[in-house]
Amino acid sequence: MRDLGPIAPHSLKGALEALLLVSTDAVPATDFAKHLGVAPSEAADALAELSAEYADANRGFQLREVAGGWRLFTHPAYHDEVERYVLSWDTRTLSQAALETLAVIAYHQPVTREGVKAVRGVNSDGVIASLKEKRLIREVGREADRGQAALFGTTQAFLEKFGLRSLRDLPPLEDFAPDEEARQFIRERLSGRSISSTLEETASDIDEEAELLSTPDEEDYRDWVEEDLSGESDD
Repeated sequence: MRDLGPIAPHSLKGALEALLLVSTDAVPATDFAKHLGVAPSEAADALAELSAEYADANRGFQLREVAGGWRLFTHPAYHDEVERYVLSWDTRTLSQAALETLAVIAYHQPVTREGVKAVRGVNSDGVIASLKEKRLIREVGREADRGQAALFGTTQAFLEKFGLRSLRDLPPLEDFAPDEEARQFIRERLSGRSISSTLEETASDIDEEAELLSTPDEEDYRDWVEEDLSGESDD
């Protein structure tokens, strides 16, 4: 193993390193070549040399060619250290509401806004918008029924920020439950019945309110509230 040697000022390798550090996705050698005004083969050779130099020096990071481009990665040997650090950073910057919403989406994706609300018990539209801005979740499709409601799932950035190789690395959610009653609650909330049961409870509340009104406009009120409920479930 040898230490990395110095490189000349304004060298191609130095420029590539600088661009790699600010790139969030894998970048093809041809894109680097175009930006730096060099031949594609020259950029590709320099990237391959950098990758070999980092590997030979056994650095804490690696330069890999993935998905048709080049990108810097942390060394797998330091996965545990990176995971602890990233998890600590994320829990400091995300609010409790954001962490709850992100957990619901991560464990129950793809899920609609109404699905998140069914689990959390509160409207989460603002939190979902914030998580989208942070690129931790994204819209992955539309539900076939209930008005084509948007379906949300986690992103590659979510995996990277929380130090996960894939969603299979998520720990079983029931591991966080303190007792069997809590585990059963989690299973019920994350089952397909959670959304429908929430709508049924709301519909029952509507019936009770309509009975209490006992006015000539009762039917109009019922129609209005049911339309409102239908529109809310489509969000």
